[in-house]
Amino acid sequence: MKPAVILLSGGLDSATVLAIAREAGYACYALSLDYGQRHTAELAAAARVARSLGAVEHRVMRLGLGDIGGSALTDVSIAVPESPTDGIPVTYVPARNTVMLALALAWAEVLGARDLFIGVNAVDYSGYPDCRPAFIEAFERMANLATKSGVEGERLQVHAPLQTLSKADIIRQGTALGVDYAQTVSCYQADAEGLACGRCDSCRLRREGFLAAGIPDPTRYAQETR
Repeated sequence: MKPAVILLSGGLDSATVLAIAREAGYACYALSLDYGQRHTAELAAAARVARSLGAVEHRVMRLGLGDIGGSALTDVSIAVPESPTDGIPVTYVPARNTVMLALALAWAEVLGARDLFIGVNAVDYSGYPDCRPAFIEAFERMANLATKSGVEGERLQVHAPLQTLSKADIIRQGTALGVDYAQTVSCYQADAEGLACGRCDSCRLRREGFLAAGIPDPTRYAQETR
């Protein structure tokens, strides 16, 4: 089995990507980042998902993006929007996917892995610039220029299998692959127990995805949103 590094946030999309990589025959090394996010419950969710989907190893690395701030996900003084907004929302975390992919790339080199997986999506998403196909393509080019593996001819590939799928299609595919979405946490302001607010953009996209897929939504919501 070829090793691969999978970025695993603990949310719906990354859990599906882990299942896809496993189904494709990779030995999956899951990497989660404790980057100062307000919804730390997603890290416990990532551990549950890694165990249930048979990751060879699951690591959590600390990353101080909270020291930089500039996002509602890393600065509690910035409110998480609870209705759609124009442009790039304040839940965008500056350079998050760039830094996370760089760390995944470093671990891949140590493991001798040539494949990275990330759950970005450019259809049902919040408009983040680092979720676009052009970004993934550019990062892959950089990875092959900037690493010992790439220079020596061992081509590295960044897989983003969800990029062109709707949230409903992602849920259908993950369900077929045995993902237990009740284990996942997507909410931007989930409480310590992982209960979702039901109002943020991530909750809205998730709820609409289950509805469109015709699959019961297993999300646990906070009492006041039920």
